Amino acid sequence: MFLTLDTSTLTLSLALVERQGEALRVLEHVVVAPPRKQSEALPGVVGELLARHGVTLASLEGLGIGLGPGSFTGLRIGLSCVKGLAYAAGLKVAGASSLAAVALEGPEGPPLYTLAVARKDDLYLGPYRRVGTRVEALGPEEAMSPEAVAERLAAVPEALVLGPALPEYRAALERLGVAPVRLLDAPAFPSAVALAQLIQWPEAQSLEQLFALEPHYVRASEPERNPKFPPLPGPAPTARLKED
Repeated sequence: MFLTLDTSTLTLSLALVERQGEALRVLEHVVVAPPRKQSEALPGVVGELLARHGVTLASLEGLGIGLGPGSFTGLRIGLSCVKGLAYAAGLKVAGASSLAAVALEGPEGPPLYTLAVARKDDLYLGPYRRVGTRVEALGPEEAMSPEAVAERLAAVPEALVLGPALPEYRAALERLGVAPVRLLDAPAFPSAVALAQLIQWPEAQSLEQLFALEPHYVRASEPERNPKFPPLPGPAPTARLKED
């Protein structure tokens, strides 16, 4: 039995799932929408979910987390909470791309361009293809402008678009020439159920491996990009931006 969650958007998604071989049984999927703050809701919601099913934290096999890209604050809240719970209960932690989780809920076959908001006029794009209950990456996840997204779509006319950025950027993409039929209505946030399907669990995990797990930021944060402030000691922001 595993608990998975995603905090990469303003919508918190949690799932208590049980693996039976390759099959996945969902015991409960909880969605907490804004305006409730994730930092305030997350610990209590986890405890309530486990209590409803008579499950203790220590009885779980592991905790799963959406690694983004997405909200920097949300990703830090989610991973900090998961690491703290895992350390206290001696559990292993594993993660998967939040954009890949969105793609898993898209149609099978065509290229799927999953979009999330990075900042104003800046989007995260993850190119994927759904293959059954898995997804395959068609390229790296990147941060780009809506104009660049439209250019990418013009070059791949069979690609479809979905993800949490669409409610805010649908009109802008249509003005840039993207046909409305290519813009799918759902999903609006990465699902913890989809994450549970994608996550590959390690057989064992050391404390060093647990605390080394980081979100997939893709781009540096605004304070790190601000030329008015000197860089902090330690590795450069780009050092933690993964290539895959």
